Amino acid sequence: MDESPQHLSPDVSQGEPASAPGARRPIPLDGLFERRGFSPLWTTFAALVLAFVLFQMIISPLAVVVLLLIEGVSTDALLTDPSMLIEQHAGILLTANTIGQVLGLCLPAWWLARMHTRRPLAFLRVRRLDTSFMVPALAALIALLPVVQWLGAVNGALPLPEVIREFEASQMELIRQVLHVDTNIAFHLVVLALTPAFCEELLFRGYVQRQAERGLGVVGGILFSGIVFALYHLRFSQILPLAALGVFMAYLVWRTGSIWPAIAVHFVNNAVAVVMGAYIARHPEHEITDIEHINMPWYLVVLGGCLFVLFVLAIERRAQGQTGNAPVFETLPRFRRE
Repeated sequence: MDESPQHLSPDVSQGEPASAPGARRPIPLDGLFERRGFSPLWTTFAALVLAFVLFQMIISPLAVVVLLLIEGVSTDALLTDPSMLIEQHAGILLTANTIGQVLGLCLPAWWLARMHTRRPLAFLRVRRLDTSFMVPALAALIALLPVVQWLGAVNGALPLPEVIREFEASQMELIRQVLHVDTNIAFHLVVLALTPAFCEELLFRGYVQRQAERGLGVVGGILFSGIVFALYHLRFSQILPLAALGVFMAYLVWRTGSIWPAIAVHFVNNAVAVVMGAYIARHPEHEITDIEHINMPWYLVVLGGCLFVLFVLAIERRAQGQTGNAPVFETLPRFRRE
């Protein structure tokens, strides 16, 4: 196998807009994983397992224990009264979750990208964006919300094992208790909207999508990224709406060549859910699950779908006006083992 560094197709340098003169240059595929010829799909699945174990099973639980012990909570209380921990130390639990996302999702995504190239940020598509894409991207999200709500209702009506429904009910109860605690809404937005938007996008749209595109092609990579994003949340009654959002965000990243539109869309979507959840949690006549069970009139679903298509076409026109039919930045060549 040729040991000389391979290169991706022309790319915009980190921190430079697409219009910057001389900004395009290839990303060298000179990292360890490339020299060893590791398959993109193999590294993708390995990344997902690594991130899940680090975030869910090691870093977040360890951060919870350490922060609570620093706070003076006894080890007996940690084991015998978890509801007390939620009521009295919700901020610590959310902080631990944030630490887990940064150390278990964000940093591994950067490290994995570094194993492919000496320019990991460009590999992850963390680069300056033409802000004219932001308005149609956020408008498309708003238009998509009625469709997402309808997909949630369809998904929720599908038969699921009782054990899964009980697991999801416990998840929603935990969210309700956390949002019911009198903490600053700005804090909730940071830990439940902003941090997940950045960390999850860096992993799923930055690394996973990039590698999936190399192994499955553009369409396959976009679909794979969206579906895995939905499954990763362990909300089986919401797979369809989460997948729809994931595929849309994956499309934005590919079409604009930047991860920032997906981060913005992810943040706005989460922020809306946090604000609505905080309101419902403080009104006993409502349940937190009411957010997912709002009946969406068919005409709003149709209207939202039509508007969504129009806004996506606006994104397409903007992108093609800059680069023709190619994506704004690069599409990596399909991986072929030599």
